[in-house]
Amino acid sequence: MPNYTLKINGESKEVEAVEDMPLLWVIRDLLKMKGTKFGCGQAFCGACTVHLDGNAVRSCSLPISAVGTGEITTIEGLSENGDHPVQKAWVEHIVPQCGYCQSGQIMNAAALLNSNASPSEEEIEQAMAGNLCRCGTYNRIKDAIVTASKSL
Repeated sequence: MPNYTLKINGESKEVEAVEDMPLLWVIRDLLKMKGTKFGCGQAFCGACTVHLDGNAVRSCSLPISAVGTGEITTIEGLSENGDHPVQKAWVEHIVPQCGYCQSGQIMNAAALLNSNASPSEEEIEQAMAGNLCRCGTYNRIKDAIVTASKSL
């Protein structure tokens, strides 16, 4: 099996994995970081969203061999103390219910705000459309993103 050196949450991590192993399983099973969730396994629900070089990607469908020298950020690496503006807005707006999809939602929202610090309602809806929430907290998610954008 090939060895990979990953830049993840500001650290270098060595892993041994088959080249087609999804990044999600590398993160969860090999690196034991459980914040990134498995949802559908087909990149439809967004629960597994992480950042690769600042862009939101679905880790369930990204093979480790495609990461290369890219820098990965998981929910654990978004902020040291849970004080990223998106995380704070999530708490303020009481977004989570069951919470399962929330790490993917937060990572997708943070990537959106990294690329567009003041998105319109339509841009928020468009950017977040690929992240599903079975509890239906979409209005609170949108409100939290607006609040976070004002804190940047």
